[in-house]
Amino acid sequence: MYIEFKGESLTGEARIGRVQFSKTGKSIHYDGKTFQTLGGQGYKANYFDVETGEHYWISGCKKDGGDRLYGERIPIHIDEDVKEEYWKEIRNRPNNTNNKAINTK
Repeated sequence: MYIEFKGESLTGEARIGRVQFSKTGKSIHYDGKTFQTLGGQGYKANYFDVETGEHYWISGCKKDGGDRLYGERIPIHIDEDVKEEYWKEIRNRPNNTNNKAINTK
């Protein structure tokens, strides 16, 4: 999944990583954090961290790598455990499996 911290701006630190959904599907777990849906009440965010209240955008990864809302060329880091799957199955670029980020140039 694509996970972007929104903070005070429309663009924040972003990652591609594997998440786990709760049994009800109303919350997502990633990197020791639990996120719950904003239920359509968010502005440029769809989840919030239940511990801090901070807003995030969490969605499926786009095949073209254009996950950022406005197409900004800001790095998106890829977790080591999903790197190969991301490049081979989502982006269809098997030669890039050593790349740990996109939008780095």
